[in-house]
Amino acid sequence: QVQLVESGGGSVQAGGSLRLSCVASQNIFSRNAMGWYRQAPGKQRELLATVPRGSEIHYTDAMKGRITVSKDTAKNSMVLQMRSLEPEDTAVYYCNAAPPIYSWGQGTQVIVSS
Repeated sequence: QVQLVESGGGSVQAGGSLRLSCVASQNIFSRNAMGWYRQAPGKQRELLATVPRGSEIHYTDAMKGRITVSKDTAKNSMVLQMRSLEPEDTAVYYCNAAPPIYSWGQGTQVIVSS
């Protein structure tokens, strides 16, 4: 069973930056498009970016212009670099395939204070 582990979250002030990481227990990056997601309190989980196997990364409008995603297929990992964070970005951040087909990991909590 594939395990997804997200890390790098924390508490930051508005305008700050964070770098989140995702590591998979198996080589799924070469088999699937991957995605970064988040779930804010009381809201549904939403997609932030889709990382295809070979083509251009697609960013949704949720955080477009404020995030950059990179992946390392050989290390089964990817990074979500976030900047200009806003209190509305407070959420638990996850990675999974896109669309999600694996069990969700614990996620990593991001708290942005004003």
